[in-house]
Amino acid sequence: MKIGVISDTHNWFDPQVEKLFAGVDHILHAGDVGRSNIIVELEQIAPVTAVYGNTDDGLPLRETEVIELAGRKFMIHHIVDIHNPSETFQRRLLLAKPDVVVFGHTHKPFNQMIGKTLFLNPGSAGKKRFNDPRVVAILHCDANDLRVEFKHLE
Repeated sequence: MKIGVISDTHNWFDPQVEKLFAGVDHILHAGDVGRSNIIVELEQIAPVTAVYGNTDDGLPLRETEVIELAGRKFMIHHIVDIHNPSETFQRRLLLAKPDVVVFGHTHKPFNQMIGKTLFLNPGSAGKKRFNDPRVVAILHCDANDLRVEFKHLE
């Protein structure tokens, strides 16, 4: 299964995303969507699971989503501090017991196994800001393997 992973679009749908996500089975958006039209655009490509980011006032999104795809449990949550996780996040993590945690907020790509859980931040797909790279990720996922491929937006 191929899963498109995106975050921090900040109300910008880059047309390159449509090409890069062609053929994905599902899209996970880790928050700071912007407006609902971004989700509508992504839904033209594949089904979308999205969470609320700290700039998503007014969007009917939840702070955390847990979804099963390809026999794996995914937890999507916008702000994840790997080194100093909040009590709320820790509780949700213990309850969900996910195979993969997808997060955003930092605008920096991150891909690391911590214990038995893959923590994945696709980076920011919004307009260029500061020196942050513009990136999305493709997660190749099956019962035996998880492989992340970062795709840079020009």
